Amino acid sequence: MKHADARARTLIEALPYLQRFADQTIVIKYGGHAMVENDLKRSFAMDITLLKQVGINPVVIHGGGPQIGQLLDKIGKESHFIEGMRVTDRETMDIVEMVLAGLVNKEIVANINSAGGKAVGLSGKDGGLICARKLAIKRNAPELDVPEIIDLGHVGQVHHINTDILHILEKDRFVPVIAPVGYHKDESQSYNINADLVAAAIARAMGAAKLVLLTDVPGVLDRQKTLLSSLNRQQTENLIADGTIAGGMIPKVQCCLDAIQHGVGQAHIIDGRIPHALLLELFTDEGVGTVFEEL
Repeated sequence: MKHADARARTLIEALPYLQRFADQTIVIKYGGHAMVENDLKRSFAMDITLLKQVGINPVVIHGGGPQIGQLLDKIGKESHFIEGMRVTDRETMDIVEMVLAGLVNKEIVANINSAGGKAVGLSGKDGGLICARKLAIKRNAPELDVPEIIDLGHVGQVHHINTDILHILEKDRFVPVIAPVGYHKDESQSYNINADLVAAAIARAMGAAKLVLLTDVPGVLDRQKTLLSSLNRQQTENLIADGTIAGGMIPKVQCCLDAIQHGVGQAHIIDGRIPHALLLELFTDEGVGTVFEEL
């Protein structure tokens, strides 16, 4: 009876969240160990299927950096990174597109469908979903009077999101699974885009209730390595300024802040290494990660 009571309490705890987010869009960036370990793949697929079943509209954007690196190694092509971004020539872009829009995307779709969902795989080219522009980064060089402009090749940034195809899929009860490959029709060029940035852009364009980034860290930690379960903008900026938030967490956190600044209700960074982390964060009072809110 104790176990039955605990299960019932769990369901009751989820009720207000189910009511609050019914018919709402939740955009999920899927990456890290959750995309690699078989048990975590299955738990993620079940989470997405359950979200759709209870009337919430998940949109999945996935990464695939390790898989790209593995295939490049197999063909003997060396990977180069500048400020964490992969330098992407034409040959590398072909591999990126094949891995992201082909191998990785279709595996995620198959996993969700096997769990009882109805997933459809897309890249940014489909339906003109992700209109991209070439990304050029600037770096100060002491020997130069002006910043050095670094050409990363086929690395892009989101210029515009066309949500038409996503609204159609949502209406017809499908789950969109999106590879972060953008396209510039005037230049006839494909671009590799950071999946976090694509997820944030789609969340803004869809007016999403939530943006969720699955990572390989628990969330934002304080200096004592204790998880901070919630942060507002000012608190977050203070943690960046004093160095508590540093390194690779800064762009993820800034991605969350940008999303909530442009109308997304909440943004989350959660640990995808925890089975069913998505459900635990969305439907329990305690959660498992860090939630960002404007106030």
